[in-house]
Amino acid sequence: MLEMIEKLLVLQERDRQIRRVQAELAHIEPERQVLKARASDAQGGVERARQKAKEIESHRKELELEVAAKKQMIDRYANQQLQTRKNEEYRALAHEIEMCKEAIFKIEDQEIELMEQAEANQKETVKAARVESETTKLADDQIADLTTREQNLKRELAELEASREELAAAVDDSAHARYDRLIKSKGENVVVGVQHGVCGGCHMRLPAQILVTCQAQQELVSCTNCGRILYYTRDMALTVPE
Repeated sequence: MLEMIEKLLVLQERDRQIRRVQAELAHIEPERQVLKARASDAQGGVERARQKAKEIESHRKELELEVAAKKQMIDRYANQQLQTRKNEEYRALAHEIEMCKEAIFKIEDQEIELMEQAEANQKETVKAARVESETTKLADDQIADLTTREQNLKRELAELEASREELAAAVDDSAHARYDRLIKSKGENVVVGVQHGVCGGCHMRLPAQILVTCQAQQELVSCTNCGRILYYTRDMALTVPE
């Protein structure tokens, strides 16, 4: 194999490794944000449960005030009954007292319902707190693992990039420039083998003269269709199967 091809293949493999590490690094922050969002959602569940508890308690106090107000009205109507001498006024006051008592009964029913809601909400709060604790711990552990992984990947990337510079420096300038242009337009697979008379990149059939030149291994040969750099090894078949 042509020495320049060997150098380009090594460089191409190093570029693939760099892109792999870069891709892994690119996924770190999104993964970290997903974990933080899960922990935040779990914390939100606790906050919502606590907020509901406050609302229930506030409503309960409002009902207590309503009951107290109704009882004051009953006392006032009762005093007015003692002072009146008219049967019609007495009956009207008695009716008002009954209305207040009925209102109190209804309010007390609401208070019982609120007590049941408060009990159920307390259970939900405990459950939400447990979920929040477990989720937060799991997220913290996974984020710590991500941070360690990120540091390792950054260190690996720095080593690969330093090695890449050395490998690139060993490649002829014109060949390197040609390789870089292809990388930008074709992606990571730009130095490809010839198998059964077709380009290993675009898989198009190659002219016989290109195959002969490639087999001679005296110069860099490009695919006439896609422009990728071609190479040939003895284990490759040049003839097209019939």
